Amino acid sequence: MKLKTLSVAMILATAPMTGAFAAAMDRTGQSISAFLQPGNYAEAGLSVLDADVSGKDKNGVNTGDMAASYHSASAALKIQATDNISVGLLFDQPFGAKAEYDSSSPAFSQNLGTSIQTTSAEVTTENLTLLVGYQPNANLNFYAGPVWQQAKGEVHLRGTAYASLNGYDANMKNDDAWGWAAGAAYQIPEIALKASLTYRSEIKHKLDSGESVQQYNATAAGMLAALPSGITEVTTPQSVNLDFQTGIMANTVAFANVRWVNWDGFAIKPPKFGTLTAGAGLPNANLVEYNKDQWTINAGVGRKLTEKWSGTVSVGWDSGAGNPVTTLGPTEGYWSLGLGAQFSPAENYFIQGGVKYFWLGDADALTASSPYEGSFKDNHAIGYGMKIGYKF
Repeated sequence: MKLKTLSVAMILATAPMTGAFAAAMDRTGQSISAFLQPGNYAEAGLSVLDADVSGKDKNGVNTGDMAASYHSASAALKIQATDNISVGLLFDQPFGAKAEYDSSSPAFSQNLGTSIQTTSAEVTTENLTLLVGYQPNANLNFYAGPVWQQAKGEVHLRGTAYASLNGYDANMKNDDAWGWAAGAAYQIPEIALKASLTYRSEIKHKLDSGESVQQYNATAAGMLAALPSGITEVTTPQSVNLDFQTGIMANTVAFANVRWVNWDGFAIKPPKFGTLTAGAGLPNANLVEYNKDQWTINAGVGRKLTEKWSGTVSVGWDSGAGNPVTTLGPTEGYWSLGLGAQFSPAENYFIQGGVKYFWLGDADALTASSPYEGSFKDNHAIGYGMKIGYKF
C-alpha cells in the first residue's frame, strides 16, 4: 500500500469539495490540507450553496424561502523551500451569512403601497493565512503563522417581527484585523496515514457603522432618521480542526475531520441598535447572537478507481449553535451526504468536483424584541464544488 498508488485518492480525501451550511456563520471549515501536500503545490476552488429555508411566523403565516444562495472562493500556494522548511499562503472566506426574506409574511416584510421592502442581511469575511512549517524529519511537521482577516456586513429589518425596530438599517464597513494559527501534523507515507491538529485564534474587529431607522405608516415610508455613526465590535471565534486519514486497503483511504468553533457568547450589537433596544426595555438584546459552541464531524472513504479517476463518499453532522436562533439564519445544525470525483489527466495536476446534500435541523427563530417569531422545519440545502490542483 505505497503512497504512489494512493496519491490521487489522498489528495481527494483531504480536500473539501463543497461549501458548508454549518452552524452560525461557519462556511468553509478552514482546512489547511493544501499546506500539508508534499512538495510544491497550488490549488484554486469555488463552492456554491443553494439552500431552501422556510417556515411559519408566530401567526402561522408561511415565511417563504429566506436563504439566499451564495458562493465561496478558495486558493492556496505551498512551497517546500528546503528539506525542513515549508511556506504556505491560504485564502478563504470562512464566515458569512446571506438572508433575504420574500414578501410572503408581514412579519418579515413591509408593504409601502407602491413597493414592498423585506428583511435581508449579508455578512462576509476574507482570510489570508501565512504558515511557516518546520519538518525535523519525514514524519513530523510543526507550523504557525499570522492570519489577516477582513470583515463587513449590512442588515435591513422589515416587518412586524421587529416591533419598533421595523425599518432599521445598519451598514458595517470593511475592517482589517489580525489573528494567528498554529498546529502540528504527523504522517507515515508508506501507509497513507496523516493526522493534523490546527488551532486558529479569535480575531477582534471594530467596524465603522452607519445606522438609520425609518418609521412607517400604512401607505408610505416616514422620515429617515439617520443615527450618528459608531463602532461595532465583533469577534470572530477561535476554532480547532482535527484531521485524520489512513489507508485501509490497496488504493483506498478512510478520512475524518472534527471541528470545534467557539460560538458561545458571540454577539453583534451596533451601538445605536443597543441604544434603541435599551430604550424599549431590552438592554440585553443583540442583533445576532449564539449561545452554544459548534461541533462538526465529517467522515468518509476515498478510492482510486483507475489510473486517472478516483471518488469519495462522505457523511457529516453539525451540532448547531443553539436554539432558538436569529431570524437571519434559522437552522440548527445538519446531517449531510456527499459524493465527489477527481480526474487526473497527468500525475502533477487534477480536476475535482463534488456535491453535498444537507438535511437542515429544525429551529425556532427569535428577534431582539421577541423570544419567538416563528418555526422553521424540514429544510434542506445542496452544495456544489470544483477545485483544480497542480504539483510543481
